[in-house]
Amino acid sequence: MSPAAADSITVEGRSIRITHVDRVLYPEDQVRKADVISYYVQVSARLLPHLRQRPVTRIRWPGGVEGESFYERNLPSHAPAWINRVVLDHSDGPVTYPLIDSQATLAWLAQQNALELHVPQWRLHDSDREIDRLVLDLDPGPGTGLNECAEVAVWLRDKLAADGLPSVPVTSGSKGLHLYSRWPPKDTSTDSREYAKKLAAAAVAAMPKLVTATMAKQLRRGKLLIDWSQNNPAKTTVTPYSLRGRTHPWVAAPREWRDVEQPGLAQLTMTDVLAQPADADPMTLLD
Repeated sequence: MSPAAADSITVEGRSIRITHVDRVLYPEDQVRKADVISYYVQVSARLLPHLRQRPVTRIRWPGGVEGESFYERNLPSHAPAWINRVVLDHSDGPVTYPLIDSQATLAWLAQQNALELHVPQWRLHDSDREIDRLVLDLDPGPGTGLNECAEVAVWLRDKLAADGLPSVPVTSGSKGLHLYSRWPPKDTSTDSREYAKKLAAAAVAAMPKLVTATMAKQLRRGKLLIDWSQNNPAKTTVTPYSLRGRTHPWVAAPREWRDVEQPGLAQLTMTDVLAQPADADPMTLLD
C-alpha cells in the first residue's frame, strides 16, 4: 500500500505511522512526502551498504525545502525501539545515533522529513572506528561549475590510480562533485587526511588558475575548492544516494567515469536515479 493511501505502511514487517503524506517537500517539482518515502524504500538496496555501521546525522526539513531545516544527531526519544542505535561520546556529551540497516528505518526517517543523511568516512568495527574510504569534495566557486569539477576529478582519478586507489565520482546533488576512493592503499600507514591534503596541494600546483585548497571565500572566485578536510574523523559527508534539501529533488548520485568525461554533466534527481538499473551501483568498484 502506498503512503498516500494509508495512515500507516508496513515495511519489512514493521508498521510505520505516516503523517502529512501529501505535504509538498519540493514545491518546484511538486514532490510530496509520500514520494520521498517511496524513493528511500526503492533505492534502499543501493543506499544501505553505504550506511552500514556508520553513525548517521540527519538534516530535516519539516515544512519542505523552502522552509527551515535543522541538523539532528540524537535519535528522538519517540523513535521505535526496533531501530538499531549506538551511543558515541563527544566533547559536548554522549550522542545516540541511529544505525540505518533496513528499509523500515529509512522509511521511518523519511517520515520524519530527514531528507539528507550524512556519515563519516569510518565504520564501527567492534569498539574501534575503522577508516575505510577517502573522499575529496570538489566545490565550485563563483564562475565555475560541474564542467570544472569534471576536469579536476579526472586529474585526481589518474593520481589516485597511480597509487593503487580506484575512485568513483558522485555528483553531490548540490553544486559540485565528490570523489570517493577505498582506504587504505596497500602497504601504507599514511593518514588519510595527510594523503588528501598532499593530493589537493598537488592539484593546486598543477592547475593554479583553476584549483584552490583554501577555504577563504575571497580566494575562490573562478576557482574550484578541493576540500580535503572531509577526511577528518569528526566530519561527515552526505552519503551516496541521499536526497539533498535543494530546490529540486537532487541526489548525491554515484556516476560512471564515462558520464564525467562527456560534456554536459548535470546533477541527477531521484527520478533519474530510480530509472537506473537497480543493480547498477558504480560504488561497488570500491568493495
